[in-house]
Amino acid sequence: RPRASSSGRRDVARRMRTLAACLALLALPAVGRAAAALSKTEMTAMLKTIDVRQRNSGDWKSQVYMESHERDKTDTVYEMLVFRRDQDQKLMFLFTSPKQEAGKGYLRLDRNLWMYDPKVGKWERRTERERIGGTDSRREDFDQSNLAGEYDPEDRGLEKLGAFSVRHLKLTVKPDVDVAFPVTELWIDEASGNVLKRQDFALSGRLMRTDYYPRWKKIFSESKQADVWFPEEMRFYDEVDKANSTLIKILAIDLHPLEANLFTKAWLESKSR
Repeated sequence: RPRASSSGRRDVARRMRTLAACLALLALPAVGRAAAALSKTEMTAMLKTIDVRQRNSGDWKSQVYMESHERDKTDTVYEMLVFRRDQDQKLMFLFTSPKQEAGKGYLRLDRNLWMYDPKVGKWERRTERERIGGTDSRREDFDQSNLAGEYDPEDRGLEKLGAFSVRHLKLTVKPDVDVAFPVTELWIDEASGNVLKRQDFALSGRLMRTDYYPRWKKIFSESKQADVWFPEEMRFYDEVDKANSTLIKILAIDLHPLEANLFTKAWLESKSR
């Protein structure tokens, strides 16, 4: 369902409108930093809480809607299915729309990310920086959260983000861990414990992407016997080419057990025929 592209002033106007919608909840200026700092143990516990709340002890299937806006290109709407098995750290994406993308997929096996294109009938290994479907999203945006295992935290203090009181943390990737961005900053709502804003940086310190999570939801998991939290809406803004952005909405969640052999190349290929 492609829509007409926007360029020049229309690109800027659209970006401003979208930002305004997010910033009704999350204002960009973060002021009022407090002097008191958390210990590393306290920060790690905070990250572990985020990780645990978003994990499911069983399987996960979600229906995902994505809008991709790129400079000088037709805006495109995608739909895909995301499958997870958190116990085994398995993950799969299967595009279902638009027609020219249907059947394309990604599969993570043994910490390696593979992409399958049915047009050429072959698999190619991808890095953690892979833009899923060419959008501003990455693998980790849909995977189980592992902030405590992948990053060392540094406290930047308490701040105000719009009407929210937030804890600002700087995260630096641990040695020998492969992630899309080696340095990340989080703004965590003190009341709910949810991440409201995130910024991703290159090793050089250059800001690469700004993310907003304006809406969170929870669903009860029978296998976990507890709620699983997920961002119902995610907005990613490319800070290198500021005309590019991606909107993601989680349309539906299913936590029932998946087929045992689903996380295989053969299964994904069968859905592309």
